[in-house]
Amino acid sequence: MLFVAVRAARRAGDIILRHYEDRDSYQVKQKQDRDFVTEVDQRAEGIIINEIRKHYPNHGIIAEESTPINPNADIQWHIDPLDGTTNFVHGFPHFCVSIAAWQKGKPLLAVVHDPMRNETFEAKNGGGAFLNRRRLRVSDCKKVSQALFASGLPPYRREGLDDFQKRMDVCMRNADGYRRGGSAALDLAYVAAGRIDAYWEAGLKSWDIAAGVLLVQEAGGMATGLSGESIDLNKGDVLVGNPELHQSFQKLLKL
Repeated sequence: MLFVAVRAARRAGDIILRHYEDRDSYQVKQKQDRDFVTEVDQRAEGIIINEIRKHYPNHGIIAEESTPINPNADIQWHIDPLDGTTNFVHGFPHFCVSIAAWQKGKPLLAVVHDPMRNETFEAKNGGGAFLNRRRLRVSDCKKVSQALFASGLPPYRREGLDDFQKRMDVCMRNADGYRRGGSAALDLAYVAAGRIDAYWEAGLKSWDIAAGVLLVQEAGGMATGLSGESIDLNKGDVLVGNPELHQSFQKLLKL
């Protein structure tokens, strides 16, 4: 299954790269306020879905741009063909393909592919996390005052702006630095790789976090909701980091 996911992610990434430098080669539509979709998203998603269905026709698929397939199946694939569409549209080179498979609420495998850097993050439950075949570990930063954290606010969740600003204020006052990448899946992968020490966000979609959660866990980190509860893909709240930082940021994020 992991091989199929990696191959699908790389093929989708090739499509994305082909259109990145030529903005006239695709159309952009606005699904809702500040939430965009392009023909590139849709083509990449079609490639991924076709690849998965060819090998696993009885599995379920939850993808950003498509109607759910086999919603009652035990194994569900969560697909974001282009996480960071706004970055892509603006020519900002930070976006990825995210693919994950979960079974009865537990992650089985994860792939996050960054076509711009040719970096493929992958993980299998119990098998560790890897970047281009190199084993990953979360950072060993122990103090919030020395931590680089990432966060964001989904463009379609502006009603959460007040809570986001309260959390950001306390984190910015206590942490060493902050980064806003614009791609939740890549932010999570960067925590798994030790490039970012902690990451939190509220109100995301399942396809934004399903892969990154397993990457962090298999790299030795913790992944929960903002209050320490188990990950709920339907709710979309996430807090990740090494065990020490996770506990510290959990306290900071209490409203």
